[in-house]
Amino acid sequence: MSHYEYVESFAGLPVFDFTPETGADGLPGAAEAAWRVRLDDFIEDFAPFQELFSRFLEAVDTTSVTALIVGNWGATHEVPAVRPLELLTGASERFPALKALFFGEWLQEETEISWIEQGDVTPLFTAFPGLETVVIRGGSGMELSPLDSPVLRELRLETGGLPGSVARALGASDLPALRSLELWLGVEEYGGDTTVDDLGPLLTGERLPALRHLGLQNAQIQDEIAAAAAGAPVVARLESLSLSMGVLTDEGAEALLSGRALTHLKRLDLHHHYLSDEMAERIRAALPDVELDLGDRQKDDWRYVAVAE
Repeated sequence: MSHYEYVESFAGLPVFDFTPETGADGLPGAAEAAWRVRLDDFIEDFAPFQELFSRFLEAVDTTSVTALIVGNWGATHEVPAVRPLELLTGASERFPALKALFFGEWLQEETEISWIEQGDVTPLFTAFPGLETVVIRGGSGMELSPLDSPVLRELRLETGGLPGSVARALGASDLPALRSLELWLGVEEYGGDTTVDDLGPLLTGERLPALRHLGLQNAQIQDEIAAAAAGAPVVARLESLSLSMGVLTDEGAEALLSGRALTHLKRLDLHHHYLSDEMAERIRAALPDVELDLGDRQKDDWRYVAVAE
């Protein structure tokens, strides 16, 4: 999933765009598509999105909608995410079958990820207790209370800076069905003050018995995270691990190779890294049967994460 292009499928369904240009004819069945509701222009007002969402509720049998994507809701410097969040949660009874939600699918060409002012996203989970897949893009001002969901299977927070309080809330959550967790941690300049200590409860895996994929990505402190992951109990039962998109150097890779064995993994994603050729070869030699992504090697003269501003 990239913030440079729209997803074409979501939760196993093809995406259908519901925009101001969408007519009443030719709509797919409500349960046959992942519905993306978004404006298709740069509008410094929330009223057009309100009107669009109201029309969506009238045109589509939302009681059968299982997957929903909320995109462009009006210029992010004028319209904070709490406005569409309240609009959506206020209509929760209209979506009894909703299982997958992507909240904030803005492309980089539309707005920088750090400009998406999220606020408290907890109501998304409480208003839709049947959610199995959740993707939230944008972390500025994000708040989260500990979650309690017996059905949530996949959670992805895409940010240029993840507040440590959010990581701590996840560590205190009860998510027995969660199989995939991805956090884009970002940089301190854009609110990414998550520390390795904040991630500690997640790395033990004690409250995540079903977890099989863990992504701690896009981090300025990627070396520290790699070192912590090297000895983390949760890694022993993962099928895939991603430490990609961040400032991973030979120091972090050395710690990773010196820790718990990673040969049981099916996949290790380290793309967008600052590893030397020698270290990359050492990783390949140590993990001959693991699918590796060592692509997108960066020049070492200026180190940066893949997604920040």
